[in-house]
Amino acid sequence: MNSRPNRILVIDDNEMNRDMLARRLERKGYQVHVAPSADGVIDLVKQKSLDLVLLDIEMPGIGGLEALRTIRELYSPVELPVIMVTARNQSDDIVKALSMGANDYLTKPVDFAVALARIGTQLAHKRAQEELKESEERYALAARGANDGLWDWNLSTNLFYFSARWKAMLGCQEDEIMDTPEAWFERIHEADRERVKEEIAAHQKGLTPHFQSEHRARHKDGTFRWMLSRGIAIRDHSGKLVRMAGSQTDITEGKVSDPLTNLPNRLLFLDRLGRLMMHSKRHPERMFAVFFMDLDGFKMINDSMGHFIGDQLLLAVSQRLEKCLRETDTVARLGQQTFTLARMGGDEFTVLLDDIKEPGDANRAAERIMKELSAPFLLGDKEAFTSVSIGIALSNPSYQEPEEIMRDADTAMYRAKSLGKSRCEVFDADMRASVMARLELETDLRHALERGEFRNVYQPIVDLVSGEVAGFEALLRWDHPTRGLLNPGQFISVAEETGLIRELGWWNLREACRQLREWKANLSPDRELVVSVNLSVKQFMQPNLVEHIGALLTELGLSPQALKLEITESTVMEDPTAAVEMLYQMKALGVRLAIDDFGTGYSSLSYLHRFPLDTLKIDRSFISSVSDGIDRMNIARTVMPLAKNLSMDVVAEGVETAEQVQELKRLKCGFAQGFYFSKPVSPQEAEAMITEHAVW
Repeated sequence: MNSRPNRILVIDDNEMNRDMLARRLERKGYQVHVAPSADGVIDLVKQKSLDLVLLDIEMPGIGGLEALRTIRELYSPVELPVIMVTARNQSDDIVKALSMGANDYLTKPVDFAVALARIGTQLAHKRAQEELKESEERYALAARGANDGLWDWNLSTNLFYFSARWKAMLGCQEDEIMDTPEAWFERIHEADRERVKEEIAAHQKGLTPHFQSEHRARHKDGTFRWMLSRGIAIRDHSGKLVRMAGSQTDITEGKVSDPLTNLPNRLLFLDRLGRLMMHSKRHPERMFAVFFMDLDGFKMINDSMGHFIGDQLLLAVSQRLEKCLRETDTVARLGQQTFTLARMGGDEFTVLLDDIKEPGDANRAAERIMKELSAPFLLGDKEAFTSVSIGIALSNPSYQEPEEIMRDADTAMYRAKSLGKSRCEVFDADMRASVMARLELETDLRHALERGEFRNVYQPIVDLVSGEVAGFEALLRWDHPTRGLLNPGQFISVAEETGLIRELGWWNLREACRQLREWKANLSPDRELVVSVNLSVKQFMQPNLVEHIGALLTELGLSPQALKLEITESTVMEDPTAAVEMLYQMKALGVRLAIDDFGTGYSSLSYLHRFPLDTLKIDRSFISSVSDGIDRMNIARTVMPLAKNLSMDVVAEGVETAEQVQELKRLKCGFAQGFYFSKPVSPQEAEAMITEHAVW
């Protein structure tokens, strides 16, 4: 609302008329100025900042019509309303005044109530127009500040208004885009077009509070930019839809740029790859390659040195990658036409090598990248080392979608990882067959638990002093419906990668404990029997594992001493501090603990005294007396006195000959298992060994 009273100028050569009108207007709250003539009327308007003028037509000197003409040369009817005052018989003058821009008129003698109403109407109209203008200016300023393009769709005429900024976002001039709906929709990427129309229709039907859509729009240069279009439907008093209006924002940079490295992200990389594939179909002689790269050991750096250092490493890697690519392969920032380097997320990067001459070019580029990344990174005051595994997929007419060649490059990268990391592998048909077989195995594995296809077999662990069975190791087997009985080596790696290892491991543990309870029910109470169960690294670090094991033993009424949990050496050495805590929790439960495959993992002799272990299991590779000219039994000879000093039992795995048994007895090894005694057997065969008191 206006904070000051409206200012009115009364111009009349009749002193009585102007003074009477002025007094009455002042009593109504107006601030009134009077003048006996129109001389200097413009100066008065400027000095007094007037809101309205009451102007008598008939005056000596400068008449009212001439004064009106002077006013209208500088002020529009909205900026300064003018009401003419005239006699009743001067209708011609009234018509002329209105044609010259007068807002209204009053006749003499002036009816004050009518005058007050007409003055109020004109001032209200003036305020409304000023507020509208201010609102429009404010909106236009906000729109320019937001850098948005505006659009307005008149649904009655089916015509569009596109602002100059809207057109400029697509690289077009004012006259280069028509005012039809097709001018917009035809520029929307064909993959997004129908979705955008559906989103508009949903809003027009009232299903959404406003229209909002992210889509690609074709720029004048032929590339596609990502746009965020927003709008709202407008209805008339009857509820009929008459307009839609809204804005358009270019969100390309945020949509396709990686915020950490400022490299293109997966979305933009796939778009670029897709366009290159289309070009290659028209020019089959043109060859390109896709690299899928993954840093080796990044998780360890991230976990040990912190996420901030991890992010700094990723940034340094991206910068080093840019520098080591050839000039023709260098990364192009957003806004340029091509790029070759992108970050997929995490520690994964991709490179697109365009127009290579032969497959060897791709291998040489990969070697250059691996060499560049092998040098140490200085991150603040810390030094970090990493390497990279690279999978390469070469262009091929059989590829229909960019995701397909990306998938194959990813497959080749995993092959490089599995072969020892810090290397590159080129995708081939054998890899595809391997991947398909693995996917089939993964699918079967997910259903195997539901179908009850797993079972345990049991290999006896023999007391070398008495020759009797001291216990069994429960070994998991998969009775596959078409491939037969599968050993863990054929499916455990898939289970670990998919996370199914937790369910499988728990089934193995629970079934072994249930079977032990069944056996013990048929034995004399004083017969000791221990079942050993392997724990995977993912099981070992699983929250609440100890609580679940305790609940299981209670449920089955099984003594904790009858269960031995076997953990591989590499599992406990991955994080020795956390491992110590977990092992002590298990030990507090009363179960026995064993280190499996001792001697194959890290050099952990210095840690053994910290772990509350009951048993060391020597890997089968160190039981053979001579292998490749090396006396591998030396490991066993070293471990025996060490274990005795730490009050641990020793179990030798993989025993196959009588000579090995004799040597182990001579070394005072307490227990052994292997094919010399028995292969893993069914629960029924194991029970027969127990009840028949089998002795070796």
